[in-house]
Amino acid sequence: MGGQNSALLAESYCDWWSLAGVDALVGEQPAGWLAMSPANDAAASRPRRTATAAAEPQPLPDALQRQSSERPVESRGPTALPADWKDFHQWLGSSEAVPGSQWDARRVLPVGEAAAPLMLLTAWPEIDDQREGQLFAGPAGKLLDAMLQAIGLVRRQCYVASLAVTRPPGGRIDAHDAAELDRLLWHHLRLAMPQRLLLIGGDIVRIAAGLTLSDARGKLLDLNQDGGKMETVAVAHPAMLLARPAQKAAAWDSLKLFNRGR
Repeated sequence: MGGQNSALLAESYCDWWSLAGVDALVGEQPAGWLAMSPANDAAASRPRRTATAAAEPQPLPDALQRQSSERPVESRGPTALPADWKDFHQWLGSSEAVPGSQWDARRVLPVGEAAAPLMLLTAWPEIDDQREGQLFAGPAGKLLDAMLQAIGLVRRQCYVASLAVTRPPGGRIDAHDAAELDRLLWHHLRLAMPQRLLLIGGDIVRIAAGLTLSDARGKLLDLNQDGGKMETVAVAHPAMLLARPAQKAAAWDSLKLFNRGR
């Protein structure tokens, strides 16, 4: 390039920069190209406001506000137990306050009359009992009938009951339920007034006699009921005897104690 055109082009560049406000190629003071102007610093120090900032939530209406309880929650006392035999049985069948009724909607209720020659008592219904709606159902019931026949009784002569009217999950209870069922046990025995008592299964033996089944086998247990002694014998549950036939001999050793002295 050169000549007159080059001169005209250079003059055009200078005019453009002059119009842009640049009047010198090099300034007298050094310039920091990355330094922010004071105006920009002030703007940066102010908190930014976004257009999408959420509005403050409005308070709930009074009707929806959480109300503080002015009165402390009263603790529930022990369950009231009906003192009349008929009322007691109606209560077992319908009341939500019955200890041990909370585990299943289907209740398995006692069968028989007070002052029976023998009361058969287990802790709670077995799975088959819960399904059939009666205690000692199925093959276990047939074995029990044979055991009773061996001591000269039939089931209809006995008062048949479980301590709890439903079966707890896994056949286990906590300390609170155990305390409530213990109260129910002695009240039930007081109303039933059986001549003799047959505890069936390790759970009821532990609750009523405070013994393991192995320690109670072959022994005549005298339970203290309102100052009187009640002849009591403990045997394994017939369902257990069906699963472990070798234990039938121990059950017979206990049952025949009822015939002692006759």
